[in-house]
Amino acid sequence: QVQLVESGGALVQAGGSLRLSCEASGRTFSRYTMGWFRQAPGKEREFVAALTRRNAITYYADSVKGRFTMSRDNVKNTMYLQMNSLKPDDTAVYYCAARDGLISGKGDDYEYWGQGTQVTVSS
Repeated sequence: QVQLVESGGALVQAGGSLRLSCEASGRTFSRYTMGWFRQAPGKEREFVAALTRRNAITYYADSVKGRFTMSRDNVKNTMYLQMNSLKPDDTAVYYCAARDGLISGKGDDYEYWGQGTQVTVSS
């Protein structure tokens, strides 16, 4: 198993930036494909970004492409989501997730989840 803990969520003005972190513990972090998802109030969880084991392939939702950058440091067992040019529509609880498999944008494919971190973007 792997345990995931997100941090970095905050209240920020539109146009601002935030960096979320997801720290992993437990089994070898580098074996997992990692993903970020988000859920806004009253909405379903949606895919944000995913990254393969060795930073080889990154996959972004169209809504964040060009604004968000996902990366990982397999030495520090930490994954990051750099979010720039934030919009009010980005307001949500952001979750990191891990799966022992190929890159995927489907939440049901991920076996492990963090508790989430709140991002609020004011207009």
